Amino acid sequence: MIDIHCHILSGIDDGAKTMEDSVALAKAAVKEGIHTIIATPHHMNGRYENTRAIILEKTALLNERLKEESIPLTILPGQEPAIHGEILEGLENEEIQTLNDTQYLFIELPSGYVPRYTEKLLFDIQLKGLIPIIVHPERNQEMVEKPDLLYQFIKKGALSQVTASSVNGKFGKKVKSFSEQLIEANLVHFIASDAHNLTSRSFHLENAYDHIHNRYGVDMTYLFKENAELLLEGSNVLREVPQHVKKKKFLGLF
Repeated sequence: MIDIHCHILSGIDDGAKTMEDSVALAKAAVKEGIHTIIATPHHMNGRYENTRAIILEKTALLNERLKEESIPLTILPGQEPAIHGEILEGLENEEIQTLNDTQYLFIELPSGYVPRYTEKLLFDIQLKGLIPIIVHPERNQEMVEKPDLLYQFIKKGALSQVTASSVNGKFGKKVKSFSEQLIEANLVHFIASDAHNLTSRSFHLENAYDHIHNRYGVDMTYLFKENAELLLEGSNVLREVPQHVKKKKFLGLF
């Protein structure tokens, strides 16, 4: 498996604290069947500022350590930039790191709302030849209340990535239910761990794929796994026609 979202680089955000933590996460990833991880430290989220140069250096150091310990895991450079008005400048200044130096770029929204300039920024990013991927939309409160926001973003070219722990119910029944609604509406293109540690925020990726397989069948599972591979290559990912979310009311009644 490939995990495109993980906070495995040590000492630069709220993920792994030490190199030993990084190694422990790597061992857990391999045990789960993950062979490649894109390291995606936070950037410009009000707490952390991890530029491309820092990420490349940290990625190289971790790969060296994993090689020394004969851990069969490859770490690739990525980043989780919080949405902000200077993202395009950050790209020009080479402070922003795309996922494995491809055309795919993570965008993290605030947890409580969707900024008014989001649609324009996503459009401007695409004008630069990049494809924005909205991370964990299922945990954005305004998205939950107004899922048509995500529909419009996806319809206009953006992609989205849902967290494995959301699919598994680790973030609660409401988030799990909304994640399933997004999947059913073809508004999800990737499943990734967003792992931070081995206690409260671990991988759970294999379990998430099992759940998706049991609920939606092999084709949906294949789509998500294949998209992770296509992303690494910088190829066009698989997309189904996006649908409007059918908002479920209490007790699952429409």
